Amino acid sequence: MGIDDEVDLDGRRLRTLRSRAAMSRAAFDLLNERGLDSVAVEDIAERAGVTRRTFSRHFSSIEEAVLGEIDQDVHLFNEALRRRPRSEPPLVAYRNALHDWLVAEYTGPKAAGLARRWALFQRFEDEPALAAGYQRIRLEGQRESVRIIAARLDVDPAVDRRPEVAVAAGSGLLIAALQAWGTGSDTDGLPDLIDAFFDTLHGLRAEFQSEVSPS
Repeated sequence: MGIDDEVDLDGRRLRTLRSRAAMSRAAFDLLNERGLDSVAVEDIAERAGVTRRTFSRHFSSIEEAVLGEIDQDVHLFNEALRRRPRSEPPLVAYRNALHDWLVAEYTGPKAAGLARRWALFQRFEDEPALAAGYQRIRLEGQRESVRIIAARLDVDPAVDRRPEVAVAAGSGLLIAALQAWGTGSDTDGLPDLIDAFFDTLHGLRAEFQSEVSPS
């Protein structure tokens, strides 16, 4: 493949990503305006400036389109986890990857995106199909996180449980922070909540070690 071919391929990938992002934004906006039951594929395609056929190439349902940005978030977090130094312990790497992801995706000109995520989380209680789709995305992301940490440790996760335990702990803290954030009113408060939950775990670990150590 020549340089021109590679540039053209990169251009097509970029256009594909932009088209997908536009459809996800349109689906999310229409959800907020009308509610999920009042949104049709044709509405999303028209709002995003694409055809219904283009929509169907990217998404199998309206719920999947609404959650498209969440799916991208999970992917971006795992990429951040993959980039963390191998010298970091697994749970430290998980926490630092969360920080890297939030800084890269939700600060500066992108800060308004965090309020959009908050608004979407507000919808889960009234839209069970969205909540179920979110759970599927989350679980798939956690499985990928386990594979990434297993590779960092050069272990088989079916034999060595550290990757699974680290992800269970890290994702559990993230979920707790997301739940507290989603039921609160501070749309910008997610990073501080994540830090608070991880710091609390650190304190609980010290208490646990004190309890189980021989007196």
